[in-house]
Amino acid sequence: MATSFPFLNATGISLPSSRSIRRRSHIVSRQDLPELSSKAVSSPRLRFSRNGGSHDRFLSPELSSPIRSVTVRSQLSTPLISGNDEWGTWTALFATGAFGLWSEKTKVGSAVSGALVSTLIGLAASNLGIISSDAPAFAIVLNFLLPLAVPLLLFRADLRRVVQSTGKLLLAFLIGSIATTVGTALAYYLVPMRALGADSWKIAAALMGRHIGGAVNYVAIANALGVSPSVLAAGLAADNVICAVYFTSLFAIGSKIPAETLPPPTSDTETNKDSESTNKIPVLLIATGIAVSLAICKAGALLTKHFGISGGSLPAITAVVVVLATIFPSQFGRLAPSGEAMALILMQVFFTVIGASGNIWSVINTAPSIFLFALVQIGTHLAVILGIGKLLNIELRLLLLASNANVGGPTTAAGMATAKGWNSLIVPGILAGIFGIAIATFIGIAFGVKVLKFM
Repeated sequence: MATSFPFLNATGISLPSSRSIRRRSHIVSRQDLPELSSKAVSSPRLRFSRNGGSHDRFLSPELSSPIRSVTVRSQLSTPLISGNDEWGTWTALFATGAFGLWSEKTKVGSAVSGALVSTLIGLAASNLGIISSDAPAFAIVLNFLLPLAVPLLLFRADLRRVVQSTGKLLLAFLIGSIATTVGTALAYYLVPMRALGADSWKIAAALMGRHIGGAVNYVAIANALGVSPSVLAAGLAADNVICAVYFTSLFAIGSKIPAETLPPPTSDTETNKDSESTNKIPVLLIATGIAVSLAICKAGALLTKHFGISGGSLPAITAVVVVLATIFPSQFGRLAPSGEAMALILMQVFFTVIGASGNIWSVINTAPSIFLFALVQIGTHLAVILGIGKLLNIELRLLLLASNANVGGPTTAAGMATAKGWNSLIVPGILAGIFGIAIATFIGIAFGVKVLKFM
Protein backbone atom coordinates (compact mmCIF):
# COMPACT_ATOMS: atom_id res chain seq x y z
CA MET A 1 0.00 0.00 0.00
CA ALA A 2 1.41 3.39 -0.97
CA THR A 3 2.48 5.73 1.81
CA SER A 4 0.58 9.01 2.04
CA PHE A 5 2.30 12.33 2.78
CA PRO A 6 -0.40 14.98 3.32
CA PHE A 7 2.16 17.82 3.50
CA LEU A 8 3.64 16.95 0.12
CA ASN A 9 0.23 16.56 -1.47
CA ALA A 10 -0.72 19.98 -0.13
CA THR A 11 2.14 21.55 -1.98
CA GLY A 12 1.18 20.01 -5.29
CA ILE A 13 3.67 17.13 -5.41
CA SER A 14 2.19 13.96 -6.86
CA LEU A 15 3.33 10.67 -5.36
CA PRO A 16 3.61 7.55 -7.49
CA SER A 17 1.97 4.38 -6.30
CA SER A 18 4.02 1.46 -5.03
CA ARG A 19 2.73 -0.55 -8.02
CA SER A 20 4.51 1.79 -10.48
CA ILE A 21 7.74 1.47 -8.54
CA ARG A 22 7.49 -2.32 -8.41
CA ARG A 23 7.16 -2.37 -12.20
CA ARG A 24 10.65 -0.82 -12.40
CA SER A 25 12.21 -2.87 -9.61
CA HIS A 26 13.70 -5.41 -12.03
CA ILE A 27 16.24 -2.79 -13.10
CA VAL A 28 18.16 -2.79 -9.80
CA SER A 29 20.08 -5.66 -8.28
CA ARG A 30 18.43 -8.29 -6.08
CA GLN A 31 20.15 -7.01 -2.96
CA ASP A 32 18.54 -3.62 -3.37
CA LEU A 33 14.98 -4.96 -3.57
CA PRO A 34 14.32 -5.07 0.22
CA GLU A 35 15.30 -1.42 0.58
CA LEU A 36 13.14 -0.32 -2.32
CA SER A 37 10.14 -2.33 -1.22
CA SER A 38 10.23 -0.76 2.22
CA LYS A 39 9.61 2.68 0.74
CA ALA A 40 6.63 3.59 -1.34
CA VAL A 41 8.39 6.45 -3.00
CA SER A 42 11.91 7.67 -3.47
CA SER A 43 13.10 10.82 -1.73
CA PRO A 44 12.11 14.02 -3.48
CA ARG A 45 15.07 15.98 -4.73
CA LEU A 46 15.16 19.74 -5.15
CA ARG A 47 15.97 21.17 -8.54
CA PHE A 48 15.77 24.62 -10.10
CA SER A 49 12.76 24.93 -12.36
CA ARG A 50 13.99 25.46 -15.93
CA ASN A 51 10.68 25.99 -17.59
CA GLY A 52 8.17 28.72 -17.49
CA GLY A 53 4.44 28.29 -17.10
CA SER A 54 2.15 29.50 -14.43
CA HIS A 55 4.13 28.12 -11.50
CA ASP A 56 5.91 30.76 -9.49
CA ARG A 57 8.02 28.50 -7.31
CA PHE A 58 11.71 29.06 -6.72
CA LEU A 59 12.53 25.38 -6.76
CA SER A 60 10.30 22.54 -7.74
CA PRO A 61 10.64 19.12 -6.06
CA GLU A 62 11.40 16.34 -8.50
CA LEU A 63 11.03 12.66 -7.76
CA SER A 64 14.28 10.89 -8.54
CA SER A 65 14.34 7.41 -9.97
CA PRO A 66 14.73 4.44 -7.60
CA ILE A 67 18.11 3.61 -9.12
CA ARG A 68 19.49 7.09 -8.53
CA SER A 69 18.12 7.20 -5.00
CA VAL A 70 19.74 3.89 -4.06
CA THR A 71 23.05 4.76 -5.68
CA VAL A 72 23.45 8.20 -4.12
CA ARG A 73 21.94 7.77 -0.70
CA SER A 74 23.56 4.41 -0.01
CA GLN A 75 26.89 6.22 0.22
CA LEU A 76 25.72 8.05 3.35
CA SER A 77 24.18 6.83 6.55
CA THR A 78 20.69 7.92 7.53
CA PRO A 79 20.83 11.63 8.51
CA LEU A 80 20.94 12.34 12.21
CA ILE A 81 18.01 14.71 11.68
CA SER A 82 15.59 13.01 9.31
CA GLY A 83 13.91 14.99 6.57
CA ASN A 84 10.57 14.07 8.13
CA ASP A 85 11.66 15.50 11.49
CA GLU A 86 10.15 18.92 10.89
CA TRP A 87 10.96 20.42 14.31
CA GLY A 88 14.53 19.17 14.15
CA THR A 89 15.02 20.49 10.61
CA TRP A 90 13.63 23.93 11.39
CA THR A 91 15.76 24.11 14.54
CA ALA A 92 18.88 23.30 12.52
CA LEU A 93 18.05 25.85 9.82
CA PHE A 94 17.38 28.77 12.15
CA ALA A 95 20.24 27.85 14.50
CA THR A 96 22.66 27.85 11.55
CA GLY A 97 21.26 31.17 10.34
CA ALA A 98 21.66 32.66 13.82
CA PHE A 99 25.23 31.37 14.00
CA GLY A 100 25.94 33.00 10.65
CA LEU A 101 24.70 36.35 11.95
CA TRP A 102 26.74 35.96 15.13
CA SER A 103 29.85 35.05 13.14
CA GLU A 104 29.91 38.53 11.60
CA LYS A 105 30.99 39.83 15.02
CA THR A 106 34.20 37.79 14.72
CA LYS A 107 37.21 38.60 12.54
CA VAL A 108 36.79 35.57 10.31
CA GLY A 109 33.02 35.93 9.99
CA SER A 110 33.18 39.63 9.19
CA ALA A 111 35.78 38.93 6.52
CA VAL A 112 33.83 36.23 4.67
CA SER A 113 30.25 37.32 5.62
CA GLY A 114 27.56 35.55 7.59
CA ALA A 115 25.92 34.37 4.35
CA LEU A 116 28.97 32.31 3.42
CA VAL A 117 29.28 30.92 6.96
CA SER A 118 25.65 29.73 6.91
CA THR A 119 26.06 28.27 3.42
CA LEU A 120 29.20 26.31 4.30
CA ILE A 121 27.74 24.98 7.56
CA GLY A 122 24.62 23.83 5.73
CA LEU A 123 26.76 22.21 3.02
CA ALA A 124 28.88 20.37 5.59
CA ALA A 125 25.90 19.31 7.70
CA SER A 126 24.01 17.68 4.82
CA ASN A 127 27.06 15.99 3.31
CA LEU A 128 28.18 14.63 6.69
CA GLY A 129 24.75 13.14 7.32
CA ILE A 130 23.68 15.50 10.11
CA ILE A 131 20.63 16.87 8.29
CA SER A 132 18.77 15.68 5.22
CA SER A 133 19.63 17.20 1.85
CA ASP A 134 16.02 17.09 0.66
CA ALA A 135 13.82 17.87 3.65
CA PRO A 136 10.28 19.16 2.89
CA ALA A 137 11.12 22.26 4.96
CA PHE A 138 13.53 23.33 2.21
CA ALA A 139 10.66 23.75 -0.24
CA ILE A 140 8.88 26.06 2.22
CA VAL A 141 11.97 28.24 2.54
CA LEU A 142 12.54 28.41 -1.20
CA ASN A 143 8.93 28.81 -2.32
CA PHE A 144 7.58 31.10 0.41
CA LEU A 145 10.12 32.54 2.87
CA LEU A 146 12.55 33.73 0.20
CA PRO A 147 9.91 35.65 -1.82
CA LEU A 148 8.61 37.06 1.47
CA ALA A 149 12.08 38.49 2.22
CA VAL A 150 12.29 40.48 -1.04
CA PRO A 151 9.62 43.12 -0.25
CA LEU A 152 10.88 43.33 3.34
CA LEU A 153 14.31 44.33 2.01
CA LEU A 154 12.95 46.98 -0.36
CA PHE A 155 10.57 49.03 1.78
CA ARG A 156 13.05 51.95 1.44
CA ALA A 157 13.23 51.70 -2.38
CA ASP A 158 11.82 55.19 -3.02
CA LEU A 159 13.39 56.00 -6.38
CA ARG A 160 12.56 59.71 -6.15
CA ARG A 161 14.47 60.03 -2.89
CA VAL A 162 17.39 58.13 -4.39
CA VAL A 163 17.67 60.64 -7.24
CA GLN A 164 17.23 63.68 -4.98
CA SER A 165 19.55 62.62 -2.12
CA THR A 166 22.48 60.83 -3.71
CA GLY A 167 23.72 63.55 -6.09
CA LYS A 168 26.98 62.66 -7.81
CA LEU A 169 27.15 59.39 -5.93
CA LEU A 170 24.28 58.10 -8.08
CA LEU A 171 26.24 58.98 -11.22
CA ALA A 172 29.24 57.11 -9.83
CA PHE A 173 26.99 54.16 -9.00
CA LEU A 174 25.59 54.06 -12.55
CA ILE A 175 29.15 54.10 -13.91
CA GLY A 176 29.93 51.22 -11.58
CA SER A 177 26.94 49.30 -12.93
CA ILE A 178 28.21 49.80 -16.47
CA ALA A 179 31.67 48.73 -15.30
CA THR A 180 30.19 45.51 -13.88
CA THR A 181 28.44 44.82 -17.20
CA VAL A 182 31.68 45.32 -19.13
CA GLY A 183 33.55 43.19 -16.61
CA THR A 184 30.99 40.40 -16.94
CA ALA A 185 31.28 40.28 -20.73
CA LEU A 186 35.08 40.33 -20.63
CA ALA A 187 35.30 37.73 -17.86
CA TYR A 188 32.90 35.37 -19.64
CA TYR A 189 34.92 35.73 -22.83
CA LEU A 190 38.19 34.94 -21.04
CA VAL A 191 36.77 32.43 -18.53
CA PRO A 192 33.71 30.81 -20.19
CA MET A 193 33.39 28.14 -17.44
CA ARG A 194 32.52 25.47 -20.02
CA ALA A 195 32.77 22.75 -17.39
CA LEU A 196 29.48 24.04 -15.96
CA GLY A 197 27.61 23.34 -19.18
CA ALA A 198 24.32 25.20 -19.48
CA ASP A 199 24.84 26.78 -16.06
CA SER A 200 27.89 28.76 -17.23
CA TRP A 201 26.18 31.80 -18.72
CA LYS A 202 23.45 31.65 -16.09
CA ILE A 203 25.82 31.89 -13.13
CA ALA A 204 27.66 34.68 -14.97
CA ALA A 205 24.40 36.64 -15.22
CA ALA A 206 23.62 35.94 -11.56
CA LEU A 207 27.05 37.24 -10.47
CA MET A 208 26.50 40.30 -12.64
CA GLY A 209 23.30 41.05 -10.74
CA ARG A 210 25.13 40.35 -7.48
CA HIS A 211 27.72 43.01 -8.31
CA ILE A 212 25.17 45.63 -9.25
CA GLY A 213 22.68 45.03 -6.45
CA GLY A 214 23.20 42.31 -3.87
CA ALA A 215 22.69 38.72 -2.79
CA VAL A 216 18.93 38.85 -3.29
CA ASN A 217 19.48 39.71 -6.96
CA TYR A 218 21.91 36.81 -7.29
CA VAL A 219 19.21 34.50 -5.99
CA ALA A 220 16.42 36.03 -8.11
CA ILE A 221 18.42 35.73 -11.33
CA ALA A 222 19.48 32.18 -10.50
CA ASN A 223 15.82 31.36 -9.90
CA ALA A 224 14.70 32.87 -13.18
CA LEU A 225 17.40 31.20 -15.26
CA GLY A 226 17.41 27.82 -13.47
CA VAL A 227 20.87 27.45 -11.94
CA SER A 228 21.49 24.12 -10.18
CA PRO A 229 21.87 24.20 -6.36
CA SER A 230 25.50 23.03 -6.30
CA VAL A 231 26.58 25.67 -8.82
CA LEU A 232 24.62 28.31 -6.90
CA ALA A 233 26.39 27.36 -3.65
CA ALA A 234 29.79 27.27 -5.37
CA GLY A 235 29.19 30.71 -6.89
CA LEU A 236 28.24 32.15 -3.53
CA ALA A 237 31.32 30.66 -1.87
CA ALA A 238 33.74 31.86 -4.55
CA ASP A 239 32.19 35.31 -4.78
CA ASN A 240 32.29 35.93 -1.02
CA VAL A 241 36.01 35.23 -0.93
CA ILE A 242 36.56 37.62 -3.83
CA CYS A 243 34.42 40.28 -2.14
CA ALA A 244 36.38 40.01 1.11
CA VAL A 245 39.63 40.69 -0.75
CA TYR A 246 38.01 43.43 -2.82
CA PHE A 247 36.68 45.40 0.15
CA THR A 248 40.13 45.29 1.72
CA SER A 249 41.52 46.71 -1.53
CA LEU A 250 38.98 49.55 -1.54
CA PHE A 251 39.98 50.56 1.98
CA ALA A 252 43.64 50.47 0.96
CA ILE A 253 43.04 52.69 -2.09
CA GLY A 254 41.13 55.18 0.04
CA SER A 255 43.54 55.12 2.97
CA LYS A 256 44.86 58.63 2.23
CA ILE A 257 41.42 60.22 1.90
CA PRO A 258 40.77 62.13 5.14
CA ALA A 259 37.62 61.85 7.22
CA GLU A 260 35.11 64.67 7.25
CA THR A 261 35.50 67.20 10.04
CA LEU A 262 31.77 67.77 10.36
CA PRO A 263 29.67 65.56 12.67
CA PRO A 264 26.97 63.29 11.21
CA PRO A 265 23.99 65.29 9.90
CA THR A 266 21.28 65.73 12.52
CA SER A 267 18.73 67.63 10.45
CA ASP A 268 17.49 64.52 8.71
CA THR A 269 14.63 63.65 11.01
CA GLU A 270 13.76 60.56 9.02
CA THR A 271 17.25 59.17 9.62
CA ASN A 272 16.83 59.73 13.36
CA LYS A 273 13.45 58.03 13.34
CA ASP A 274 14.92 55.09 11.46
CA SER A 275 17.71 54.83 14.02
CA GLU A 276 15.29 54.87 16.91
CA SER A 277 13.06 52.34 15.21
CA THR A 278 16.02 50.05 14.65
CA ASN A 279 16.68 49.93 18.40
CA LYS A 280 13.04 49.51 19.34
CA ILE A 281 10.77 48.06 16.68
CA PRO A 282 7.06 48.16 17.60
CA VAL A 283 5.22 44.88 17.32
CA LEU A 284 2.52 46.54 15.20
CA LEU A 285 5.07 47.51 12.55
CA ILE A 286 6.41 43.97 12.45
CA ALA A 287 2.93 42.54 11.94
CA THR A 288 2.07 45.18 9.35
CA GLY A 289 5.33 44.62 7.48
CA ILE A 290 4.69 40.89 7.22
CA ALA A 291 1.11 41.43 6.05
CA VAL A 292 2.16 43.98 3.41
CA SER A 293 4.97 41.74 2.19
CA LEU A 294 2.61 38.78 1.86
CA ALA A 295 0.16 40.92 -0.12
CA ILE A 296 2.96 42.07 -2.44
CA CYS A 297 4.03 38.47 -2.99
CA LYS A 298 0.45 37.58 -3.91
CA ALA A 299 0.29 40.49 -6.35
CA GLY A 300 3.60 39.46 -7.91
CA ALA A 301 2.42 35.86 -8.28
CA LEU A 302 -0.81 37.00 -9.95
CA LEU A 303 1.08 39.24 -12.38
CA THR A 304 3.49 36.43 -13.20
CA LYS A 305 0.62 34.05 -13.93
CA HIS A 306 -1.48 36.59 -15.83
CA PHE A 307 1.30 37.70 -18.18
CA GLY A 308 2.87 34.24 -18.46
CA ILE A 309 6.25 35.45 -17.21
CA SER A 310 8.77 32.61 -17.08
CA GLY A 311 11.38 32.23 -14.36
CA GLY A 312 9.32 32.65 -11.21
CA SER A 313 7.66 35.54 -9.45
CA LEU A 314 10.66 37.29 -7.81
CA PRO A 315 11.13 39.85 -10.63
CA ALA A 316 7.44 40.78 -10.51
CA ILE A 317 7.52 41.00 -6.69
CA THR A 318 10.54 43.30 -6.92
CA ALA A 319 8.79 45.56 -9.43
CA VAL A 320 5.63 45.80 -7.32
CA VAL A 321 7.41 46.75 -4.08
CA VAL A 322 9.61 49.35 -5.83
CA VAL A 323 6.56 51.02 -7.40
CA LEU A 324 4.65 51.06 -4.10
CA ALA A 325 7.65 52.33 -2.10
CA THR A 326 8.06 55.17 -4.61
CA ILE A 327 4.35 56.12 -4.55
CA PHE A 328 3.96 55.80 -0.75
CA PRO A 329 7.44 56.59 0.61
CA SER A 330 6.49 57.67 4.15
CA GLN A 331 4.19 54.72 4.81
CA PHE A 332 6.70 52.15 3.56
CA GLY A 333 9.59 54.00 5.19
CA ARG A 334 8.07 53.40 8.62
CA LEU A 335 7.96 49.67 7.90
CA ALA A 336 11.57 49.51 6.70
CA PRO A 337 13.43 48.88 10.00
CA SER A 338 11.23 45.95 11.01
CA GLY A 339 11.20 44.63 7.44
CA GLU A 340 14.98 44.67 7.09
CA ALA A 341 15.46 42.90 10.43
CA MET A 342 13.10 40.07 9.45
CA ALA A 343 14.53 39.85 5.93
CA LEU A 344 18.04 39.46 7.33
CA ILE A 345 16.95 36.41 9.33
CA LEU A 346 15.06 34.86 6.41
CA MET A 347 18.00 35.33 4.04
CA GLN A 348 20.35 33.58 6.47
CA VAL A 349 17.97 30.61 6.61
CA PHE A 350 17.83 30.62 2.82
CA PHE A 351 21.63 30.51 2.53
CA THR A 352 21.65 27.55 4.91
CA VAL A 353 19.19 25.72 2.65
CA ILE A 354 21.28 26.49 -0.44
CA GLY A 355 24.29 24.94 1.26
CA ALA A 356 22.36 21.92 2.51
CA SER A 357 20.95 21.26 -0.98
CA GLY A 358 24.39 21.16 -2.60
CA ASN A 359 26.90 18.38 -3.12
CA ILE A 360 30.24 19.17 -1.51
CA TRP A 361 32.33 17.53 -4.26
CA SER A 362 30.43 19.36 -6.95
CA VAL A 363 31.04 22.64 -5.13
CA ILE A 364 34.76 21.90 -4.78
CA ASN A 365 35.08 21.05 -8.47
CA THR A 366 32.99 24.02 -9.60
CA ALA A 367 34.22 26.85 -7.37
CA PRO A 368 37.71 27.40 -8.92
CA SER A 369 36.40 28.36 -12.37
CA ILE A 370 33.76 30.64 -10.83
CA PHE A 371 36.43 32.17 -8.59
CA LEU A 372 38.59 33.03 -11.60
CA PHE A 373 35.58 34.45 -13.45
CA ALA A 374 34.62 36.66 -10.50
CA LEU A 375 38.22 37.82 -10.10
CA VAL A 376 38.37 39.05 -13.71
CA GLN A 377 34.87 40.53 -13.44
CA ILE A 378 35.58 42.52 -10.27
CA GLY A 379 39.04 43.60 -11.45
CA THR A 380 37.59 44.98 -14.67
CA HIS A 381 34.81 46.69 -12.72
CA LEU A 382 37.34 48.54 -10.56
CA ALA A 383 39.51 49.58 -13.51
CA VAL A 384 36.55 50.90 -15.52
CA ILE A 385 34.87 52.83 -12.70
CA LEU A 386 38.13 54.49 -11.62
CA GLY A 387 39.09 55.28 -15.23
CA ILE A 388 35.77 56.80 -16.28
CA GLY A 389 35.39 58.55 -12.93
CA LYS A 390 38.76 60.23 -13.34
CA LEU A 391 37.82 61.44 -16.83
CA LEU A 392 34.61 62.96 -15.41
CA ASN A 393 36.45 64.51 -12.41
CA ILE A 394 34.40 62.59 -9.85
CA GLU A 395 35.87 62.45 -6.34
CA LEU A 396 37.76 59.28 -5.54
CA ARG A 397 35.79 58.67 -2.34
CA LEU A 398 32.53 58.77 -4.31
CA LEU A 399 33.89 56.24 -6.79
CA LEU A 400 35.10 53.91 -4.02
CA LEU A 401 31.83 54.14 -2.11
CA ALA A 402 29.79 53.60 -5.28
CA SER A 403 31.88 50.55 -6.15
CA ASN A 404 31.33 49.24 -2.62
CA ALA A 405 27.57 49.72 -3.03
CA ASN A 406 27.71 47.90 -6.39
CA VAL A 407 29.64 44.89 -5.18
CA GLY A 408 28.45 44.64 -1.58
CA GLY A 409 25.13 46.45 -1.38
CA PRO A 410 23.75 49.09 1.01
CA THR A 411 25.04 47.47 4.21
CA THR A 412 28.71 47.37 3.22
CA ALA A 413 28.48 50.85 1.67
CA ALA A 414 27.15 52.30 4.93
CA GLY A 415 29.85 50.41 6.84
CA MET A 416 32.61 51.84 4.68
CA ALA A 417 31.27 55.41 4.89
CA THR A 418 31.02 55.12 8.67
CA ALA A 419 34.45 53.55 9.12
CA LYS A 420 36.14 56.18 6.91
CA GLY A 421 34.36 59.07 8.60
CA TRP A 422 32.50 60.15 5.45
CA ASN A 423 29.42 60.98 7.48
CA SER A 424 27.58 62.94 4.78
CA LEU A 425 27.72 59.90 2.52
CA ILE A 426 26.22 57.31 4.88
CA VAL A 427 22.59 57.82 3.88
CA PRO A 428 23.35 58.36 0.15
CA GLY A 429 25.43 55.16 0.20
CA ILE A 430 22.50 53.20 1.63
CA LEU A 431 20.11 54.67 -0.94
CA ALA A 432 22.48 53.91 -3.82
CA GLY A 433 22.74 50.30 -2.66
CA ILE A 434 18.97 49.97 -2.42
CA PHE A 435 18.64 51.43 -5.91
CA GLY A 436 21.01 48.72 -7.13
CA ILE A 437 18.89 45.98 -5.58
CA ALA A 438 15.82 47.48 -7.26
CA ILE A 439 17.29 47.35 -10.78
CA ALA A 440 19.89 44.55 -10.80
CA THR A 441 17.54 41.59 -11.29
CA PHE A 442 16.10 42.97 -14.51
CA ILE A 443 19.50 44.00 -15.89
CA GLY A 444 21.10 40.65 -15.07
CA ILE A 445 18.33 38.55 -16.63
CA ALA A 446 18.18 40.69 -19.77
CA PHE A 447 21.95 40.70 -20.29
CA GLY A 448 22.18 36.99 -19.67
CA VAL A 449 19.40 36.02 -22.08
CA LYS A 450 20.29 38.51 -24.83
CA VAL A 451 24.11 38.54 -24.66
CA LEU A 452 25.83 35.93 -22.47
CA LYS A 453 23.75 33.02 -23.77
CA PHE A 454 25.11 33.56 -27.29
CA MET A 455 28.76 34.24 -26.43
